[in-house]
Amino acid sequence: MKLLHRRGWCDGTGGNFSVVVAHEPLRLLMAPSGVDKGAVHPEELIEVNSSGDVTRGAGKASAETLLHLRIIHCCGAGAVLHTHSLSGTLLSKTELKRGSVTLEGWEMLKGLKGVTTHDTSINVPIIANSQDLQALSEAAAERLSEAPNGLLVSGHGLYAWGDNLNEARRHTEILEFLFELSWRQSLMRSQQ
Repeated sequence: MKLLHRRGWCDGTGGNFSVVVAHEPLRLLMAPSGVDKGAVHPEELIEVNSSGDVTRGAGKASAETLLHLRIIHCCGAGAVLHTHSLSGTLLSKTELKRGSVTLEGWEMLKGLKGVTTHDTSINVPIIANSQDLQALSEAAAERLSEAPNGLLVSGHGLYAWGDNLNEARRHTEILEFLFELSWRQSLMRSQQ
């Protein structure tokens, strides 16, 4: 969490992260809602069950826990990381009508699970934001099968996942890097 915070991807109380610590019954380790992710200590983390209820620790689970649970259920993820980077948030808003951000031809694409060449194109789905987390989770579920370990929520940011925390972090870093490239590339085109 601190690494992502230092990169400016979860400023203030933004972002949320979950790691599966047990599958049967499902238990997630998360930072409590409303805390600075750069200052959370291990003893402050909470444990959450498959219903999104806090079962251990002090604090409230993020309202977005339902989306984490849906990603874990649909994708078999072992960790989900949600960031609010400038690039990802801007692209999620400007590309919403297209329904995805296309990333193609970059060497860094090979950092995503299953991608073996730069000579490829991926589409990161974008869904409209909603304060109805059940509806948001259902909208995400409809797009997860096409998502390359990442999904954007319009005006809100990236949800990236992996089989474990290290893979989820790598996917987050790769996608955020590619969003930055994409955003800068679109700025350069607009100035030509």
